[in-house]
Amino acid sequence: MRQTIACLALIATGFVLASCQSSPESAPVPSGKSASLLAMEQVAIAAHKCWIASKDPAFKSYQMANELNSFSGTPRFLLVPAKHYGGKPLLVVQAQGNSSRVDVFGPLMAEPLGARIGSDIARWRAGNPSCAAAV
Repeated sequence: MRQTIACLALIATGFVLASCQSSPESAPVPSGKSASLLAMEQVAIAAHKCWIASKDPAFKSYQMANELNSFSGTPRFLLVPAKHYGGKPLLVVQAQGNSSRVDVFGPLMAEPLGARIGSDIARWRAGNPSCAAAV
């Protein structure tokens, strides 16, 4: 009881001692990242590496706009025209809430490049960061 009162007094004044904190067994330590953010980080890193940084000719007309630090619970990235960064997104890749499901949509998905985008995203989401599908 004395320790609890002492801890409350210290917390009220802005000080926290290790002895006042709960033991690791009593409470799980959160990673701070939702399943959607973890999934999108994995996909966005691979997309940037394979599509943009590699200067892949199929993606030379686009640039990537990362919005992973979304406070809405919808981390995403966009592909926009390279010469018009503020332009309408041509591709949206996002996940929502605490789901690791990744949604892909936008005008590029209806073009021939859409099949490649879909297979790349599926491969990266599954944990394979390679730039090319295995043959």
